[in-house]
Amino acid sequence: MGSGRLGQWLYILLVGVLILLKAEGFNVGITYVVNAVAKGAVCLDGSPPAYHIDKGFGAGINNWLVHIEGGGWCNNVTTCLARKNTRLGSSKKMAKEIAFSGIFSNKKAFNPDFYNWNRLKVRYCDGASFTGDVEAVNRATNLHFRGARVFVAIIEDLLAKGMKNAKNAILSGCSAGALTSILHCDKFRGLLPMSTKVKCLSDAGYFINAKDVSGAQHIEAFYNDVVTTHGSAKNLPTSCTSRIRPGLCFFPQNMARQVRTPLFLVNAAYDSWQIKNILAPGVADPHGLWHNCKLDITKCSSSQLKTMQEYRLEFLSAIARLGKSSPRGLFINSCYAHCQTETQETWLRDDSPTLGGIKIAKAVGDWYYDRSPFQKIDCPYPKFSGSTVLQDGQETTVDNDLELFTASMDWTLVHKIWEKWASNSVGSSDQPLKAALLINYDPTGPSRLLSTIAEQEGIKANPMELSQFVDFVNRNKLQSESFFIGPNQYIVTSIHENWFCARSMNTSKPAGEGAIVMQTAAFLVVGLYDGSIGSASRAMGAVDQFVWQLSRKNL
Repeated sequence: MGSGRLGQWLYILLVGVLILLKAEGFNVGITYVVNAVAKGAVCLDGSPPAYHIDKGFGAGINNWLVHIEGGGWCNNVTTCLARKNTRLGSSKKMAKEIAFSGIFSNKKAFNPDFYNWNRLKVRYCDGASFTGDVEAVNRATNLHFRGARVFVAIIEDLLAKGMKNAKNAILSGCSAGALTSILHCDKFRGLLPMSTKVKCLSDAGYFINAKDVSGAQHIEAFYNDVVTTHGSAKNLPTSCTSRIRPGLCFFPQNMARQVRTPLFLVNAAYDSWQIKNILAPGVADPHGLWHNCKLDITKCSSSQLKTMQEYRLEFLSAIARLGKSSPRGLFINSCYAHCQTETQETWLRDDSPTLGGIKIAKAVGDWYYDRSPFQKIDCPYPKFSGSTVLQDGQETTVDNDLELFTASMDWTLVHKIWEKWASNSVGSSDQPLKAALLINYDPTGPSRLLSTIAEQEGIKANPMELSQFVDFVNRNKLQSESFFIGPNQYIVTSIHENWFCARSMNTSKPAGEGAIVMQTAAFLVVGLYDGSIGSASRAMGAVDQFVWQLSRKNL
């Protein structure tokens, strides 16, 4: 009886889910670009390229969204042969219909700014983000490296079908397709009429050049092999290849700044593909220590989370190379996700991720139509401003405990907390701290240094010196380097999960003057104490009290 009732409930739940999915999405048939074959613009196996299109209507009939499918890369003959007879290498293996939702939706409620545009998804079948162009074809493998030709052939096909009259156009993509939207952004602009308003959107395409957990530069070597195998160098931006070797120009951090066409980046700072394949690929984790963590970040150890936080900072540093020009758009959240524009749950739904209360769909729409700029970066996991953390196969609601650390941080409140704490804990003879510093180090915060609010003896540290100290902390070489604050040099004596202790190397006091440095989501809190007995533990308690007040719920 119980099992029967459970079965009924499961059936009802399944029907409900299917109804929801049907309401949010619809299927679109495939279109083959047969005449591209004569131009040599073919997939890996020599078959014609393809796309799925849902035609625009009403006021959007002359607007075009060209979205490139993702699918990774192949970096040599062996890996390209492995995908040659799959949907990622042959249009013969592609599904005849695919579901459209999210940015592809034809319903205003689900896609308010682009629902009536011509919306199409270009199928990905070349293995090099549509950059390859090798004339010769080895008869033994029959591999065709012609991605660059495919890109041009598809755009020419669309121009002939009405895109030549486009008033508005967006080149977008997911993952490897998003990299295409960055690499080919200016080319896309050049292929369309000058009267067309053109912008580009990259969803999870900002792959960074970072070392893996073993210390190897795995992704750099991989991209170099991709570019070499596919003959991609001549199709990468010359503004980059004229400066550095072509393989490095596959990384947006080395070439996106030179993209002249307005570009919007949607990316997770903890991009799940990058964590799995750049930070902790299988070759760098032979014993599978990262296996469970990569599938579900709630199962990561403290050291693994620390490594991921360091990766986030490296990612944000790479993003910073773009500069802050107004044509750029940024929606960098702290979800554990990869591609967020193609599905309704992350594009626009009641529970979709937000930054500053804005969902991805609105941020992109406001940016495209010049209603308002959008450049926001979320604060670190787990204290982030979005509504969800996305894990593989599941969605978990997260309490927004630290409103303090959102992009709209309440700096006045921070100062009030600081002043109250400092007046009670710093400077007087019966308190452990002779001086304290509050340093804003998070790249997401305002680019200014918070002042030294409390000190007794005078630290006399200028912004450049403090910047060097912040760099020391971020390099994470605490045991091998020393640092300066003002005139004093310090050496680290003990390291803990989110704080460390240091001792002054040029003190005359027997017990040794020292420093407590605690790292929060957006600040470095530095407490300097004198050399009296027991002052170190008392200083730690005082600094911890301030950090605790910062992280309280409902500040």
